[in-house]
Amino acid sequence: MERIAIFPGSFDPFTIGHESIVTRALPLFDKIIIAIGYNSEKRQFFPIDKRIQWIKEAFQNNPKIEVETFEGLTVEYCKSKNAHFILRGLRTAADFEYERAIAQINKKMVFELESIFLLTTPEHTMITSTIVRDIIRHGGDASQFLPEVTDPDAYKLIP
Repeated sequence: MERIAIFPGSFDPFTIGHESIVTRALPLFDKIIIAIGYNSEKRQFFPIDKRIQWIKEAFQNNPKIEVETFEGLTVEYCKSKNAHFILRGLRTAADFEYERAIAQINKKMVFELESIFLLTTPEHTMITSTIVRDIIRHGGDASQFLPEVTDPDAYKLIP
């Protein structure tokens, strides 16, 4: 059986912390699908097509990684992809408590689904998409917190 992991999130934007989690998880899985959840009720900072493009560029040389979007419950998306693992990164104890509750609900809904948690590396613990968005929103240079992309000015464009 192919070991497929779903790494779900809004990734608005996808940070070097996210990139690190995926890179470090690669030896554990045959395929990792970075799944950008779409919620029409939630205001997006970067357009979803840009987020897809940036993530694909970050992993362009790795055939084990796919990037897709989804709507609805993550567990239903996992079933549709025949994935038995949800990959999540943990920065803080608060992240753990939040993610633990979700993982336990997911497990109750789909018993075969396992949540795999990786701790962020110390240098990435303080990086959040919210903080990075604030830096960009106020005209700051957030490039040190974001994966390199083909267009170095790409993240400076506020939608």
